[in-house]
Amino acid sequence: MRTLISAASGLIGSAVSAALSADGHTVVRLVRRSPEAGEVHWDPAAGVLDPAAVEEFDAVIHLSGERILGRWTAAKKAAIRASRVYSTALLARALGRCARPPATLIAASAIGYYGDRGDEVLTEESAPGVDWLARMTREWEAAAEPAARRGIRVVHLRTGLVLTPKGGALARMLLPFQLGIGGPVASGRQYWSWIAIDDVVGAVRHLLATPAGGGGGPVNLTTPYPVTSREFARTLGRVLGRPALLPVPAFALRLVFGEAADAALLSGSRVVPAKLQASGYAFVYPHLEAALRHVLGRDKDARP
Repeated sequence: MRTLISAASGLIGSAVSAALSADGHTVVRLVRRSPEAGEVHWDPAAGVLDPAAVEEFDAVIHLSGERILGRWTAAKKAAIRASRVYSTALLARALGRCARPPATLIAASAIGYYGDRGDEVLTEESAPGVDWLARMTREWEAAAEPAARRGIRVVHLRTGLVLTPKGGALARMLLPFQLGIGGPVASGRQYWSWIAIDDVVGAVRHLLATPAGGGGGPVNLTTPYPVTSREFARTLGRVLGRPALLPVPAFALRLVFGEAADAALLSGSRVVPAKLQASGYAFVYPHLEAALRHVLGRDKDARP
């Protein structure tokens, strides 16, 4: 299988690229710099992507996106939207004009689609949220419509908190916990829907290999067992052998991150992977403690 991947050097893209290459796939990177062998050039900011350059791929995996966390100034919001909505629209338009389009486009999305929903159990059929992040995520998914109109199967990966020490939320949590000053975020009652990097890779492989079972549309990339922030902190503390007693106050997060604190840190969404489970995907690390022990290299006594 020939697969084109954007953000192939990113946190998720690098893991997916390595796994697909190991499986014997031909992986071609979609890059913004001058391309080398095995790469295709595009310039999302300038709206440049030659449809001829994205022909004759079996699948395209689009993972580009500005980091969400950070103070949401007008410029930051514009960068988040452009890196997601505009880049997806550019790619989808190019694929829609291909004479020989790919069978599948797997495009990044996020569980931010659902907004702050308390302890409501959320599946792919649940209604969207109403905050800025939820509205932007709806735009992001809608931007792929030109590819769907061309008959390409479009899958939106509504991804939760990805567990890997190489980056993302977990990497930022490690130092405070290792110093013994970690703890839940604010009340600790908000749900965190997470997934081990191994299962992100496994789910992408599954979706590529079983299009009939996986289907198109949104797919929640989360474990079947979301936990509260308090449970997450206790489990991480136990895995690291450190206390997890000091909550991070909401006011401090709002002081640092502003609006982003409420949308990305203080809100909760209890998301479950209904489509993945219905399509037969078997999670490698469905439970939090085993997942943390594995990704942090402390799994000698753990079992998936």
